Amino acid sequence: MQLTAIVTGASEGLGKSFALELASRNIDLILVSLPLSGLPQLANYIRQNYQVRVMEFELDLTDASSYTLLFDQLNEKKVVAHILINNAGLGNWDWFEDRSIGFYKKQIELNVITPVLLTRLFLAQLDSSKTAYLLNVGSLGGRFLVPRKQVYGATKSFISYFTRCLQLELGSANIRISLLSPGGINTKPELLVLNHSLKGVARATITEPHRVAQEAITGLLAGKREIIPGRINRLLVVLNGLLPGFVKDMIIKNRLKPMLKV
Repeated sequence: MQLTAIVTGASEGLGKSFALELASRNIDLILVSLPLSGLPQLANYIRQNYQVRVMEFELDLTDASSYTLLFDQLNEKKVVAHILINNAGLGNWDWFEDRSIGFYKKQIELNVITPVLLTRLFLAQLDSSKTAYLLNVGSLGGRFLVPRKQVYGATKSFISYFTRCLQLELGSANIRISLLSPGGINTKPELLVLNHSLKGVARATITEPHRVAQEAITGLLAGKREIIPGRINRLLVVLNGLLPGFVKDMIIKNRLKPMLKV
């Protein structure tokens, strides 16, 4: 069966790496990203270099009407998506009072409301006789208390809870549901600079987007419930369950000291 995957936030960073990884596995693509973000150029590149079908939708996923618009258009074209990768999200690294109400509203809408409603519409169009796949992009930031990541980390904690509940509810359905929990990823130039200022273990937790995408798709297709790229990151998750809270706080403050200075 020829698979078709929806990738949100597909024009850059991890989303772009997802698109290329899926195309390399001969999976047709439905790419969704903001207007003027380079999506048509990426779609054309994939068409020219991979033997897969590519559909592109330039949509603002903080607009609630875009969810139904996407699936209505797919229905009109008689296209069924077998894979949904909820990747679109908005991050930041700021003190809470330094960002506006409008920014936090947009962050919560994109990081929380969008994946929930897209998942609901995705499940409604599935053929239960065929295996489907859902990948929700969380973060290790949803497990650890990190200063200047307060709202972002909270949205990723939501995604973790949401995904785990779906895994329980749909355990007998013909769908494989995975939670991707990466550490830091070098997705943008400014993040590359920021991540290079880290030292020791903190720097070792950073991974490249193509590696994360490769591990994520492999794990998703294999039915892995949670995917944590990188051995150091997996070790940190184990330690997180063993260490007392005050010790974890001390470690985080020490590792992030260069970036906590204002």
